[in-house]
Formats: sequence, C-alpha cells, structure tokens
Amino acid sequence: MDDNERAASRTAVLVCQGRAAADGRAAVGRFADPVAVRLLRAAERTPVAEVRAGTPPQGWQARTVYEGVRACAEIAVARTVAIDEALRARASGQLVILGAGLDTRAWRLSELARTDVWEVDHPASQRDKRARLDEAAQGGALPALARSVRFTPVDLAVDDLGAALDAAGHDPSAPTTWLWEGVVPYLTRDQVRATLAALATRTAPGSTLVVNYQAPSAKATAGRLLTRVLGSSLTAGEPWRSLWKPHRMAALLAAHGLRVTSDDDLLTLAHAYGGPAGARTSLASGRVAVAERVPLA
Repeated sequence: MDDNERAASRTAVLVCQGRAAADGRAAVGRFADPVAVRLLRAAERTPVAEVRAGTPPQGWQARTVYEGVRACAEIAVARTVAIDEALRARASGQLVILGAGLDTRAWRLSELARTDVWEVDHPASQRDKRARLDEAAQGGALPALARSVRFTPVDLAVDDLGAALDAAGHDPSAPTTWLWEGVVPYLTRDQVRATLAALATRTAPGSTLVVNYQAPSAKATAGRLLTRVLGSSLTAGEPWRSLWKPHRMAALLAAHGLRVTSDDDLLTLAHAYGGPAGARTSLASGRVAVAERVPLA
C-alpha cells in the first residue's frame, strides 16, 4: 500500500475522542484537553457527547462505539496526566513527538512557550491532522502555544527519521525531549529497535525520552482479537505488533544509552490521579516510562 492509499490512523481519532470525553470530568486540576473536541468532526463528536451525558445509544454497533470511547477516556486520562507532568518537569527547547496523531499539547500546554515542537507522523495521518486544524480554525482562532510547530512527515516503518528531522531543522547537539506515545505496540520489534537507534544518535546529554508501551496481557490481547474478528471497532484494522515486558524495555533503552528513571502502569497511575475506584484492570498492561540520557564516559 503506497502513501496515497493508506488511510489516516483511526486509533488517533479514538484517542482524541477519549480525551474530549474526559475533558473537565476526570482528574480535575490535573487533566484538561479543551482542544481535542475541536479536532473532531461532527459524527465523531456524537459518541463523545453520549459518553459525557452518560446516555448509551441503542443498537449494538453504536453501543460498541460508545463503550470504546468510554474506555479510551479512562486510558487517556492516566496516560495524558503522566506524560504532561513528565514534560512539564523536563521542558527543553526541543520536543519531538513521534507518531503525533491528533496530539494537542502544542496548542494547550503553556509550558511549551519556549519550545520548538516537531510533530512526526505518517504522511497520511499528518495530512488528516492539518486538515482538521484548518477546519477548527474556521470556527475561531486556534493558535499554538508552543514557540513553533514543525510538521515532519515520516513513515517509521520505512523512512529515515534522522534525515527527516535534519530537513525540519532539529538540532541533535541540543537537549531534546522525545515523546513516543501510542505508537510502540503498532510497530514490529525490529521497527522499534530501528527507531530507537535513529533517536539515540540525535539524543544529546540532558535529553529525555517519555515512552508509552504495552506489556503482554492475555485479557487485552483477547479483547483486541475479538474486535478484529467482529469488525466492531474502527481500529480493528490496526493490530498490535509488539508487546514489551518492563525489564525488556529497560534493557532495550539501556542498549541505546537511556536509563529508565520511572516506569508505571496506567492502572496505578489512574488510582494515583484520583481515577474511578473501579478502573478497568486492563489499564494495568499499558505503561509510561521515562528515561534519561546516560552521560557519555
């Protein structure tokens, strides 16, 4: 499938719907994303409104979409809070978001006022996001809060990440905060290793990597397999390709000069951030790790 045939990521839309559904409703004071709903189109906002109102629709297909958005909202809060707080604590002049999807941080985090942001994503998904930003701006100004936003189209499965960032003006000699959220499971192990290798060559002392990944879970894997078989999810055609146990992820990062300073599962984070007591146990397989560049000997 060539670039023109590949569709934009549906997972990115679902994650955006989850953030929009949770805005102002969960982890108040620590989580907010008023920009997310502006990136959604009319039909995509319908299940968001239903989740916010707590009114499940009739019919199994509509109900499946509703439940998907509701579950994603729970995941998004824990994941977003952990990542946002890591970025605030480690703000640098350069932030590279790998697989940016419909990320809104450059438009909602005032802490990025002195930061240049590179949004790296597959060309098809990036075109879709830029079109959504243009549509949102027609309904009122949507200025970026970051110093700059540089859209950098890259297919991590085949393209040279370093060359693309060079062309987009990234400075490999300066500290960089790398954010890799919601991407690792969709890459093969070889693609994950190749991306880390390219990233490591551009990671100066003082740099940080924040990575979200998925640990093996029979329950989570079975659930995703079921949605693929039934075709009941918009993301059913975007399967997981690699899962990582925490010690293996730590070893992989260490092999590329990155030392893990924290690694928490989303269920623990959800409870820490005041999430619902009955938070889904499936959150336990999602993880957010923070790693620092090890000084060169």
